[in-house]
Amino acid sequence: MRTLILLLASTAGALAQTTDSKLWYRKPAANWNEALPIGNGRLAAMVFGDPLKERIQLNEDTVWAGEKRDRLNPAAGKSIPEIRRLLFAGQATEAEKLAERDLLGIPRRMPAYETLGDLRLTFEDPGGEVTAYRRELDLAAAVVRVRYTVGTVHYTREVFASAPDQVIVVRLSADRPKKISFTAAMDRPMDFDTRTEGERIVLDGTALPREPRETAERAVGVKFRGETWFHLKGGQMNVHEKDIQVQGADSVVLVIGAATSFRSPNLAETCTVTISKAFEKEYKELADAHKDDYQKYSKRVSLSLGPARRASTIPTDERLAAMQKGATDLGLMELYFQYARYLLISSSRPGSMAANLQGKWNESVNPSWGSKYTVNINTQMNYWPVDVLNMPELIDPLFDLIDAARPEGRKVAQAYYHAHGFVIHHNTDIWGDAIPIDGVGYGIWPMGGAWLALHAWDHYDFTRDRAFLSARGYPIMKEAAEFLLDYLVDDGKGHLTTGPSISPENQYIAGDGRPATLAMGPMMDLEITRALFRRVREAATLLSTDAAFRLRIEQAEAKLPPLKIGKYGQLQEWQEDYEEREPGHRHISHLFALHPGNEITPRGTPELAKAARVTLERRLSRGGGGTGWSRAWIVNFYARLGDGNAAWEHLQTLLKKSTLPNLFDNHPPFQIDGNFGGAAGLAEMLVQSHAGEVALLPALPEAVSEGRLRGFKARGGLEIALDWKDGLALLATLHPSVDGEQRLRLPEGQRVVSVTESGKSIRVREDKNGAFIVELQAGHDYTVKFH
Repeated sequence: MRTLILLLASTAGALAQTTDSKLWYRKPAANWNEALPIGNGRLAAMVFGDPLKERIQLNEDTVWAGEKRDRLNPAAGKSIPEIRRLLFAGQATEAEKLAERDLLGIPRRMPAYETLGDLRLTFEDPGGEVTAYRRELDLAAAVVRVRYTVGTVHYTREVFASAPDQVIVVRLSADRPKKISFTAAMDRPMDFDTRTEGERIVLDGTALPREPRETAERAVGVKFRGETWFHLKGGQMNVHEKDIQVQGADSVVLVIGAATSFRSPNLAETCTVTISKAFEKEYKELADAHKDDYQKYSKRVSLSLGPARRASTIPTDERLAAMQKGATDLGLMELYFQYARYLLISSSRPGSMAANLQGKWNESVNPSWGSKYTVNINTQMNYWPVDVLNMPELIDPLFDLIDAARPEGRKVAQAYYHAHGFVIHHNTDIWGDAIPIDGVGYGIWPMGGAWLALHAWDHYDFTRDRAFLSARGYPIMKEAAEFLLDYLVDDGKGHLTTGPSISPENQYIAGDGRPATLAMGPMMDLEITRALFRRVREAATLLSTDAAFRLRIEQAEAKLPPLKIGKYGQLQEWQEDYEEREPGHRHISHLFALHPGNEITPRGTPELAKAARVTLERRLSRGGGGTGWSRAWIVNFYARLGDGNAAWEHLQTLLKKSTLPNLFDNHPPFQIDGNFGGAAGLAEMLVQSHAGEVALLPALPEAVSEGRLRGFKARGGLEIALDWKDGLALLATLHPSVDGEQRLRLPEGQRVVSVTESGKSIRVREDKNGAFIVELQAGHDYTVKFH
């Protein structure tokens, strides 16, 4: 019987430890949405913090149910021309019936990303009350800590995921000797075996497909193995068939490792080699190496919203609840911002898989949407903050994912569309599947590869790394453009258009009054196509290559249909000004040209920007923004429109309505994209660089009239530090990584007073559009003063 009583900490002394670099709580996690995440890119875990029954839920990023499959629908290539004919003829219902039969993959679902399992620690009940309980995630050190007192004994747990050593480390300690006693076991919801081998616990099994349930002979999946090793100081260890009991230890360090057949032919050997190297090290050496590695990313950026203030003395979940009731908490917003950076550092590292729908944190063997890569917005949103928030190395896994999908994407492009290049539809997996899946309303959208390819240009634009552009970025972009050149068809009206396709994942009311999804030339398709063509031409010019190919792209681009404004003053979502079946739909895909694209800007295309605003207002007035990621995209839209107050309002709403107690984004259920999109949106309020100039405080909300930022990046290879007060820029420091001209745009009414470098004045000129132009040299620091 559980006799331990948990007393919630409420004294001032217990609260005084907190800082706004920590998520912290007065009680253990009651469920997974309250647990705290750790990760090193490949391995991840959720820590619950119960004093008597700790659960550490584990993930390894290649535990996927299934295998690489040939899903090509053999009828697709012959049916595409007929589907196009039907759509051009206004027979969308008939076209969709044909597409449902002939275009979707066989089978039509992709495998899911699964949990590795759980490490469960059941502690000997010391008897008595738990006092001074505190559970925290320290963003400065990337460590989860649990502290509590029973009687006169103070207990501490520390858990972190080390990238240098590729293990998860748990340290259990007390300030009195012989007080650590527990039983450790590993388990999983299904498809596993657990046992002890020597003085270690082993969990292994196979991640088998769940939906649809396949025959036994076809049930093939990734094999996995997880191990927990024990290092005791004092006490003794009793090894049983399936668990290990520790009695009377002074402290214990548990080292957890994992391997899968996706990466390793010999799982036992891989685990032994990896874990044994970490096991030989002292805890402090492991912890210090982990902290140093993490901080090389985390320390690059800081953000203060408002004047200096004392750290909050209120737990994170209570602060979130207060915000949901109307309180303003700028410190919580800062914490949310840095938490997103922490999550990206923890879920996407060079050599790991890309961050999926849940980053790397998933407790299920059958998660919502398979916890896979949805590339009609969600995967892309995961990487919006990576360059602007100064973590460029962390985008490597995204390009690895694209490269993994290109071979399959070539097969699909040829078989379905008789096209060169590569295509990815709305989902992919760790094997790079590129086929349309799920259903016509989701899967018949061949623009995923093109959108992903645009990340290569954006990464170059921020870093100005020409070697990356030449060796990796341009080949991806070119091959995506090759597909689009062959995919485009004459619409009979003098234009080239895409199709069959959809505007993700929306429906329109067709001319016959019936709802329809498939269409020719949805606006988002054309916006992505135009954006990619322009960037490929620019990249090829920079690299002095492919002159004939550039000409082909230029000629095709000239024939793309223009953006249109509809009868309500809105930006049209389709070629015809259709009514929408669901006017408050979560996707607002046709505003891609506003963000993350740059075809629409308030200064360059004011009429289109006005139409984009009308589109937003119509969506929102009908219930739009109901999911976390959708609300995050709305923050970015309003920031691009220069409306800081609206952007701030929706960022607040993101926390109030779509954020869980552990600050995870809530679709619902949990999806990580809203965390990343929200942080990117806050960055867009403060610095923008998509319109050929660096705009400082372009969408500053009234609620954040004072603040400072450090380490933000702008396109053009520029690092920025900025102080502001009363809504105006005070002082900036610019650090370019390349030589060149920079154009600065300031808040309305402000001017540059001076630009100096090492005390030397640098010439500044103002153009006719009010931008201030200055020539900068790489590696120098420039101080900019304003009035």
